[in-house]
Amino acid sequence: MATDYDASRKTEEEQKEESLEARRLTSGEQDKSSGKVDEDEAELAESFELPGADLSHETLDVEVTPKQADEFTCTRCFLVQHVSRRDAAGVDVCRDCA
Repeated sequence: MATDYDASRKTEEEQKEESLEARRLTSGEQDKSSGKVDEDEAELAESFELPGADLSHETLDVEVTPKQADEFTCTRCFLVQHVSRRDAAGVDVCRDCA
């Protein structure tokens, strides 16, 4: 077994605890509380939103800006794109759709 001489030295108590823990792991015995998580399930469930949930009481604050002079609407995907994304001059098709 390799020895790390730079590691801090452990007391006899710590060495005994480590050996007990190693025995427990090798014998298949597990600590009863090790698998438990300290989280409230009800609190976690409140943070999830299910598909089709009633969101009528929610309000959205989104600022919508009108199409600018240097933008066009693609006639295939209907996304507003910058004129540099136009496939050909005079045709309102973006590079992705062309």
